[in-house]
Amino acid sequence: MIRRRIHPETSVSARRTEAFTDGVFAIAATLLVLGLTDQSLGAVQTNDDLARGLLTLAHPIFSFVISFLILCVMWMTHVRQFEWIVRVDDTGMWLNNIRLLLVVLVPFTSSLNTSYDGLLLGRILLPINFFLAIVVGWLQWVWAVRSGAIVDLTPDDARRMGRAGLSAVVISAAAVALSPWIGSLAFLLFALDGLVTRWLRGSDAPASSATDGGVGGRG
Repeated sequence: MIRRRIHPETSVSARRTEAFTDGVFAIAATLLVLGLTDQSLGAVQTNDDLARGLLTLAHPIFSFVISFLILCVMWMTHVRQFEWIVRVDDTGMWLNNIRLLLVVLVPFTSSLNTSYDGLLLGRILLPINFFLAIVVGWLQWVWAVRSGAIVDLTPDDARRMGRAGLSAVVISAAAVALSPWIGSLAFLLFALDGLVTRWLRGSDAPASSATDGGVGGRG
């Protein structure tokens, strides 16, 4: 019997992984709106009734918008990463799959945040979901740099992209820490992303290695 041999360094083009990831992000973002359709406006007979009903949806709408925007930021980071990642091995694919698992959970944890905001778990599960997804995305960039999956990117540029990824990890961790008290409002911390990124970059001195502890990718 002829046994098929696979080289231990084998990898495949990143294009199929990229396409699959795009599709999953699109589906997850679309499913978010189901959390709004589950909400009741009550008995609506006049414009005033409708206006009052819509006001009661202020928190669900805010959760939907912020979750959608963070998913968009994560997808944009994915796009930027895969502009440089040209090959993907088994480790890279599994890291991407784990991140996508966390992405498809976002509609569920967002609905919990909407329906059970008065409970501690209802407030913290969505921030934890995003935090874990962002951490895995950061680890994916670490893998990409260390595995040689990236081409035409200098070590210093890889380090800069890593600092941006670390910024998202820090901010999402802070959002988790604040969520027991302020819930989804903690996501407004992402408005500070640019400042935190610049702080982490420091003086932007040239990196001695693209694989230092700060290398990562946002989302």
